[in-house]
Amino acid sequence: MSWIGMIFLGAVIGAAAWWLHPLRRAGRVGPGAAGRIWTAVVAGVLAAVVARMFGNIVDVYHDGDTLEWFACTLFALFVVTATVALAARR
Repeated sequence: MSWIGMIFLGAVIGAAAWWLHPLRRAGRVGPGAAGRIWTAVVAGVLAAVVARMFGNIVDVYHDGDTLEWFACTLFALFVVTATVALAARR
């Protein structure tokens, strides 16, 4: 997977997780919620990139492996979920 694919994957996961998160849908996020989608997208991109770099450094997977997609997706979902939940608590 190239870096452009990784950025796209993280951005899509960030936007989708922000949109589907129950705290955001319950209306608990507040009036500035539209700006927080960018926080979720950036968190998703950074998490996907960190998961890719960590997996390559530890030599768990190599570029383009199926495990790379799976690990990057799960880590990005976890980070975006935590980010949106922490933002909703404020």
